[in-house]
Amino acid sequence: MSIERMFNGFNLSAMGMTLQRKRMSVIAENLANIETTRTSDGTYYKRKIVVPRANLEGGFLGFLRNAQAQLSITHSNHIPFSPIEHTSKSMDDDGLLVEVVEDTTAAHLEYDPTHPDANKDGYVEMPSINVVNEMTDMLSASRTFEANVVAINAAKNMAKDSLEI
Repeated sequence: MSIERMFNGFNLSAMGMTLQRKRMSVIAENLANIETTRTSDGTYYKRKIVVPRANLEGGFLGFLRNAQAQLSITHSNHIPFSPIEHTSKSMDDDGLLVEVVEDTTAAHLEYDPTHPDANKDGYVEMPSINVVNEMTDMLSASRTFEANVVAINAAKNMAKDSLEI
């Protein structure tokens, strides 16, 4: 057994912890901007969502892409091999692809004619951020982070116990 395979459990849990940390960070940003009516581009703050993407360079597809001999098409009905593009905005050192996208939900209008960002009718465009949803997402991210910590500790104990055999 190769040494890399021994640490797969650690790597998967570490990737899960990284993802949940990013989710908590984005949720905290959403909560901090719940009443931001004007950003640097002049519009209201748009809620952000973390979307994990598959690492297309790993696994079987990555093996096929990096193979020395490319696949040949032996029949006219075969689909030519073309690389798949990903649109992630960041890639960590551990290969976790994460995209932070803006929510497309429209702003809700709040009547406040004294607000400096109010339109001519007295309505202000407020971000479509629901505190209950954000706190539920944060609780989910926190519990998932904790589950990954438990998984790392279990893998660590199994590795330690295997050395005692």
